[in-house]
Amino acid sequence: MAHRALVIAMLPAIGLRVLAVLGFPPALLFYGDSFAFLREELTPGTTRPSGYSLLLAVLRPAHSLTLVTVLQHLLGLALAVGLYALLRRRGLPGWGATLLVTPLLYDEFLVLLEHMIMADAIFIVLVTAAIGLIVWRVTPATAAVGGLLLGLAGITRTIGLPLLLLTAAYLLVRRYGWRPLLALVVAGAIPLGAYATWTKAEKGKFALTEADGNFLWSRTMSFADCDVIKPPERLAVLCPRMPVEQRPYPPHWLWESFSPLLKVPGTANRNQLAGEFARQAILAQPGGYLGAVATDLRQLLRWERTAVDEKTPYKFPSAERPISASVRGVAESYEAGPAATRVVEPFAGWLRAYQRFGYVPYPLLMVGLVAALALTVARRRWDALLPALAALALIVAPPFLAAYDVRYVVPAIPLICLALGLTLGARAAEEAVVRPAEEPETVRAR
Repeated sequence: MAHRALVIAMLPAIGLRVLAVLGFPPALLFYGDSFAFLREELTPGTTRPSGYSLLLAVLRPAHSLTLVTVLQHLLGLALAVGLYALLRRRGLPGWGATLLVTPLLYDEFLVLLEHMIMADAIFIVLVTAAIGLIVWRVTPATAAVGGLLLGLAGITRTIGLPLLLLTAAYLLVRRYGWRPLLALVVAGAIPLGAYATWTKAEKGKFALTEADGNFLWSRTMSFADCDVIKPPERLAVLCPRMPVEQRPYPPHWLWESFSPLLKVPGTANRNQLAGEFARQAILAQPGGYLGAVATDLRQLLRWERTAVDEKTPYKFPSAERPISASVRGVAESYEAGPAATRVVEPFAGWLRAYQRFGYVPYPLLMVGLVAALALTVARRRWDALLPALAALALIVAPPFLAAYDVRYVVPAIPLICLALGLTLGARAAEEAVVRPAEEPETVRAR
């Protein structure tokens, strides 16, 4: 059998996902975020776009959170199969392609996110599928589908927006012609424009969210000194009162009662003032800003994802946790019944035990990314450049725009595996330069 290695690898991976479904029904819920996505009334999100809410709305008539998680698990498995097929087309043997998609099949964090009512799993599938499609073959049709997927990723998580621009720049630099580039941009603009128009109709502002300024402001709380910044009076209310060494991690400044951000009335006004303050703080203290980013990025050198005794929402729970009364109705309306996560032993215990070692340490992941970039240049496998740079953007952007979170690195895992596989394949993509006047426009693999 030509694909024996993949079939063998798939069976335990399916087993892990079965354990998640049996051990933690109907789904894992993430603090307030999951309930915001599950609300019955569809409105553009304030702090995050509502693309994932639209998917949940389509599935709502089934009244099954289990259906949502099973769909996400199946999409995760399908993504691994798709990357495997692409790498085989590029000349990797079956065992080699299987080895490179193993992190997608077995990384415990990917299994956890697939089982969680959060946008991350869908975002990972959209981004990786889009970039994989464009890497496989560049035509107006594949560029249009890739652009549409990236546009949908952008209304699922805003960190996806730079990837559409990055992909457009890739097509431009590689000189694939104006038709694929135009198809990518137009198709990507459709979901983004439609969503922004919806926000305009609902909230009076053509935008995807009303929180980009808030998040950047929270980033500056790591270093901001108003004696140095000297903000005008209308921004001074946003000055932190705590000494730098006593300040909590940036996300806490968005929600906690001590945050001066909550003193500013009006969502749009708050976001605008926070953005202005953040830009002034960065210009006045560029060293502090870069130092805060560097401190966050050092977390990538940490070998273990989370310590055994570390409090984090990114673990399969050991005990059932009741849903807060303020949001219980939202989840139970969607489920048409009890919606709190149940912990069913022994399946839950088996998955918790696996979680302690079943992951790719981030230092190894960073080595893989550096290796992919180096091999791209050394072997002139320029098609690997797009997934490698996309992975780099997903990893680096959050500490610059908000803060590091262990969850934000996970979407880069499939892209790094893809980039490495493209550099190691026996067959490279066609190196002929395609210009608008040349035919065919399609750039095929040898």
